[in-house]
Amino acid sequence: MWLQPKKTKYKKVQKGKLSKFNYRSNQLKFGNIGLKAIKSCTISSRQIEAARQAIVRKLNRKGKLWIRVFPMVPITLKPTEVRMGKGKGNVSHWSVKVAAGTVLFETYGIAKTTAITAFKTGGAKLPVKTTILL
Repeated sequence: MWLQPKKTKYKKVQKGKLSKFNYRSNQLKFGNIGLKAIKSCTISSRQIEAARQAIVRKLNRKGKLWIRVFPMVPITLKPTEVRMGKGKGNVSHWSVKVAAGTVLFETYGIAKTTAITAFKTGGAKLPVKTTILL
């Protein structure tokens, strides 16, 4: 199941800009080991889900995993071979704008070595460089 909002005020929004650094969610809040983004980027809901599945498989469904980001920005695309103009395209997928320093995943109740290997495989599924917080 892909992550997307249940209800939105507007169907389509403008892209906006990526922020440089995040000072709010740059520390662990729920768990004791986390995966943190080093650079700013946009992450789609499919990439978050792929990383989550990889992490959960490595953790053998033990402990607790928190996803600290939620995709709420709709990304629109026009079909291929369509002329310019005639309005904005339809919503193709949902994404989240991640600033540098944002904690993406957290876990608790897992051995450090197991969590580190799980976060390394999960971080490989994401389009941003990540580091592990202990």
